[in-house]
Amino acid sequence: MTRTAEPDTTNYRKTWAGIILSWTYSLLWTAPPLFGWSSYGPEGPGITCSVNWHSKDANNTSYIICLFIFCLVIPFAIIVYSYGKLLCAVRQVSSIQRGPCRSREQRVLLMVLVMVLCFLLCWLPYAAVALIATFGQPGLITPAASIIPAILAKSSTVYNPIIYVFLNKQRKTQQFPMLTSYIYGPEMAWAFQHHQSGTRSPAGEQVGLGP
Repeated sequence: MTRTAEPDTTNYRKTWAGIILSWTYSLLWTAPPLFGWSSYGPEGPGITCSVNWHSKDANNTSYIICLFIFCLVIPFAIIVYSYGKLLCAVRQVSSIQRGPCRSREQRVLLMVLVMVLCFLLCWLPYAAVALIATFGQPGLITPAASIIPAILAKSSTVYNPIIYVFLNKQRKTQQFPMLTSYIYGPEMAWAFQHHQSGTRSPAGEQVGLGP
């Protein structure tokens, strides 16, 4: 994210490596219950499936502790480090160039704060409920009390793209024509791009669309 936003056709290998690494890491921590380390079962009122949080044996609790560390604590630390590095890079540029760069720094800071807060909002309640169900008194977490944390956790895959697109002007102007083309056809996407290019001169000055 600290590199140029222009397409780099030589960088696809790194992109695919990141995608494969993410899926591999996910499988590494979701597959063990299928092979005997903990187990899956009904969650909450019984309409969803998740890890068996209520079992008190060592086999189950060891998996839950590892899941908490490697799938919540470490990813959160990586998020904080990555976005902290991004903010430092933007701040270095802003210290050299004033004006628009200051506004860009504020937008990046807002995006980072929203992403971190959404991550915590989605996963902290679920982690707290899971740990209480595992290490607390039996029956302390009722099925009804576990519904909202479970829904928040399962919605976590949705918010990141939405936040990144709508809080990033450059991405928004790139993604909107693609979405327009998908919904309304290529003619509407072309009209949007033509309007965008016609309302700004190369120097960034406003120009009229009329004669």
